[in-house]
Amino acid sequence: MDGTPARRRALVLGASGNVGAAVVRRLVAEGDDVRVLLRRSSSTRGIDGLDVERRYGDIFDTEAVEAAMDDRDVVFYCVVDTRAHLADPAPLFATNVEGLRGVLEIAVRAELRRFVFLSTIGTVAVGVNGETVDEDTPFNWSGKGGPYIESRRQAEDLVLRYARERGLPAVAMCVSNPYGPPDWQPRQGALVALVAFGKMPCYIRGVGAEVVDIDDAAQALVLAADRGRTGERYIVSERFMTQREMFTIAAEAVGAKPPRFGVPMALVHLAAAIAGASNRLLRTDFPVNPASARLIALTSPADHGKATRDLGWRPGPTAEAIRRAARFYVERRDRNEQVIAL
Repeated sequence: MDGTPARRRALVLGASGNVGAAVVRRLVAEGDDVRVLLRRSSSTRGIDGLDVERRYGDIFDTEAVEAAMDDRDVVFYCVVDTRAHLADPAPLFATNVEGLRGVLEIAVRAELRRFVFLSTIGTVAVGVNGETVDEDTPFNWSGKGGPYIESRRQAEDLVLRYARERGLPAVAMCVSNPYGPPDWQPRQGALVALVAFGKMPCYIRGVGAEVVDIDDAAQALVLAADRGRTGERYIVSERFMTQREMFTIAAEAVGAKPPRFGVPMALVHLAAAIAGASNRLLRTDFPVNPASARLIALTSPADHGKATRDLGWRPGPTAEAIRRAARFYVERRDRNEQVIAL
């Protein structure tokens, strides 16, 4: 034996998403045997050119999932509907909970070594008066995060229940807001792009969020495949960053003028209430609504020490990832590519 780690036989579900694609890139870089399950309509820009086996189907296609999972020893489940603004939340629960349930039923029969589930920092508690929380802090904002957070909590609980009751060797990775290129369909990165383009006139005073480099997040998931403890949750986040700091970092990276005007959170809540009323009355889907505004406000620092102790995960500075992301968006704009829907 030469001490070289065994080559993983990995399946990535959700490889067209930002985190899923980063996981694929990490696995390929480590020389693993990587298979992905994709819908034929999915964008694959994040994994194009990589040596991966492509299968086609979705999480609701039992035969496709069973075939894709056959002979794999590790599954990375990175499928998530992130549309927190939807007026009708049914699609969130259909994908995030019921679609997952079907995959878990297949996974418990697959004799996997590890099932790595992409969860979210939104399932973690919020610190009172800005106190730092960890995986063991009791969840304390039930009912305030809207259907998206509820669907993600139910999903994480489902995975951990399968670990406890069905013997699935699963871990849940509570990933915060990831930044860094390549980011072909910006979600968290959309505000960074607007700042880099000089189209963000203000920031919200007194708010921030936990952040992480997208490549560091992928590394944490891959480490969990080997070192994670079954049935455990891990916070995957580098640090808490205020919105003003993030916008300043992004702007200065590309020579743009950073937003200087801060608006109070109360004004955001008011705008969200108006947009929410429109969503209810006119069946619109404005991305700002009362639930999304509460998600902005209900944040606090989180401790990733457990991931460091158990997994050996040591994230680098997310500020550098934000700089790289800002430059990436500007380069795409300069090539006349549509970066975000403005």
